[in-house]
Amino acid sequence: MISLTPTIRTATFTGRYDSLRLIAAFVRKAAEDAGLDTTSVYMVETAVDEACSNIIEHAYGGEDIGDIEITCQIHPYGLKVILLDYGKSFNPGEIPEPKIDVPLEERESHGLGLFFMQKMMDEIQFEFSEENGNVLSMTKFKEKKAG
Repeated sequence: MISLTPTIRTATFTGRYDSLRLIAAFVRKAAEDAGLDTTSVYMVETAVDEACSNIIEHAYGGEDIGDIEITCQIHPYGLKVILLDYGKSFNPGEIPEPKIDVPLEERESHGLGLFFMQKMMDEIQFEFSEENGNVLSMTKFKEKKAG
């Protein structure tokens, strides 16, 4: 019998760039335990790395200013990763779509993170609250097996 109750793992990491290695290991293990294929595990790791880098740089404005709480929910359908921080919020709708169809030298040096996160994950949801902090939920579904 398959349990519909997710397995939940939560850890808190210091908002530092050298925490990214530990964060990657934490989410990689959860993604593997969720049964994601190798490519999907890499996509989850990369999306979470980008999100955490953005939290450190943009929400907190630097290292050692706040923590990042990460919850991994392992579901029968895949993995949901929830990131919580108490930094500055932002409106994802105000982030312009990156110009990826122009030559490399004409592209902005920043601004691809959200784009890549949206391409790598199947669902992304942002919630911002002064009382409850900034919550980013990202879901990656298992690949359907053919046949």
